[in-house]
Amino acid sequence: MRWEGGRRSDNIEDRRGMPLRRGGMVGGGIGTIVLVLLVSWFLGMDPTTLLQNLPVESAPAPGGPATGQPEAGQPAADDPQAAFVATVLGYTEDTWSAIFRSAGEQYQAPRLVMFSGATQSACGLGEAAMGPFYCPGDRKVYIDLDFFRELRDRFQAPGDFAQAYVIAHEVGHHVQNLLGTSAQVQRERENSSETAANALSVRLELQADCYAGVWAKRTDQAQSILEQGDVEEGLAAATAIGDDRLQQRSRGYVTPDSFTHGSSEQRVRWFRRGLESGDPNRCDTFSAREL
Repeated sequence: MRWEGGRRSDNIEDRRGMPLRRGGMVGGGIGTIVLVLLVSWFLGMDPTTLLQNLPVESAPAPGGPATGQPEAGQPAADDPQAAFVATVLGYTEDTWSAIFRSAGEQYQAPRLVMFSGATQSACGLGEAAMGPFYCPGDRKVYIDLDFFRELRDRFQAPGDFAQAYVIAHEVGHHVQNLLGTSAQVQRERENSSETAANALSVRLELQADCYAGVWAKRTDQAQSILEQGDVEEGLAAATAIGDDRLQQRSRGYVTPDSFTHGSSEQRVRWFRRGLESGDPNRCDTFSAREL
């Protein structure tokens, strides 16, 4: 992936190495969070789905610092991994700004938080074991950069474009938040059975995959970022983190009704749809008869 020399976003909070303060947690406190993480790990579910359903006692205003978390700074200019993340985030800002502008709307960019081990968000405690996540409560993307090593070594999905796909997917959730899609899905999930709620989550996640593909297509058209093998890296990442693949690895069997992100085949299909079309209107997973 050609990213060196691209514009670096300054919407970055570098919390790596910062102490974690335990105040201002979501409803239920730290014990509840630990229980949620243990249950989600055992069931092979996405813990952020459970965390977002917990009541937040003191959510900060969008863009504001998380309660109890020291104020973060900007990453060092000579940090290559941080430079990559900031550049990819900058590409998402430019691309989605253009897409929103063409629709007569103004894009509001998210902030991206880099952390080590654990950090607090408006959605509760974020830990490295959860993987990257987006919190609609504070409109921030959270990522422990060690996840990229896990993506390469544990999930066998190496490459800088695989990493860019992960960031673009989480930014896709931010787009859904801006469009009101996330709030609508959450309301429907609250009045649904567990199986139906999981199915709605799958559609939300697959749409974010499609938006990641749209971002890649549009950014390549504008900046020529894609090199030979990059598309394969993105598809490999989408395959590696499908619910069926993750459940098979962790439990030895697959339970489709518990899927919250979609199967490997589904994630690849919707990422490819966005990548080939470059059209966010082709990402309507909610009206699709088959995923």
